[in-house]
Amino acid sequence: MKKLINAPEDVLIESLRGVAAAHPELSVDFENRVIYRGTPKADGKVALISGGGSGHEPLHGGFVGYGMLDAACAGEVFTSPTPDQMQAATLAVNRGGGVLHIVKNYTGDVMNFEMAAELAAADGVEVSTIVTDDDVAVQDSTWTAGRRGVGVTVLLEKIVGAAAEEGRDLASVLAIAEKVNAGGRSMGMALTSCTVPAAGKPTFDLPDDQMEIGIGIHGEPGRHRVPLAPARDIAAQLVEPILADLDFTGGPTIVMLNGMGGSPLIELYLMYGEVARILESSGVTIARNLVGDYITSLDMAGCSLTVLQADDELLGLWDAPVNTPGLRWGL
Repeated sequence: MKKLINAPEDVLIESLRGVAAAHPELSVDFENRVIYRGTPKADGKVALISGGGSGHEPLHGGFVGYGMLDAACAGEVFTSPTPDQMQAATLAVNRGGGVLHIVKNYTGDVMNFEMAAELAAADGVEVSTIVTDDDVAVQDSTWTAGRRGVGVTVLLEKIVGAAAEEGRDLASVLAIAEKVNAGGRSMGMALTSCTVPAAGKPTFDLPDDQMEIGIGIHGEPGRHRVPLAPARDIAAQLVEPILADLDFTGGPTIVMLNGMGGSPLIELYLMYGEVARILESSGVTIARNLVGDYITSLDMAGCSLTVLQADDELLGLWDAPVNTPGLRWGL
């Protein structure tokens, strides 16, 4: 294992120290392992919290800031944060307008956020929850009941963050979150396994002449393992199951071609070109896009595709100013 670390057991806390050093505009609670906005929202506005296992950077800590999250709870690598972490974050960011928990559909995350919501409610904080489940690859996996929550989480945090920043109430913010989750679909693939520092070896074996289609963000098995193919064929294997699951014609879409952490940007742009060509030839109108590493799986080579149905309201919220380490525009 070759990694830029000191000791496997110190990766998370030392990474958080680096976040604090690199982004003085943020506030890091090292005891609870929570990243906060440096400047809290105004009183009365809805606050947004997300979190999960580390190893998917910039998700979620990289999306803390104006126009997105108020706080992100960091678990150990690929391990859910605890309810106590989430409760501490919920109480800290509450400005009287209630708090929305944004949870990817993984069993540990869902269970712990449910407990945190109950604890926060006992402390008098109104909490609503959205569970993202956009991965079309498999219905159930080794980590979930139902579909996994993956790339649409990034788009949801941006869009819903803008709605909360506008001052919409908790019910309205939740309604936007539900609309985004219902209209988004994702599919991923891997060229290599990732290596979890504590394990010290690849999570799974994948021969050089094969690839895994439908992989999860923790190295969970996908739909099938097939021979390595040219990018145009891989793009088709990502687009086809998404379009088969939901109709994206007849309106604008937001498209994200996401790197899994180990593929260079030149390959991601190449893949985006192939994806865009197939989508447009299928009658899908791309109104906005993202290309790059946004929800990764440590050092895994590969990519995922997320397509989201949009309308004027969602596009307006997407275009609204944002200022976080991972996304910044309009300021």
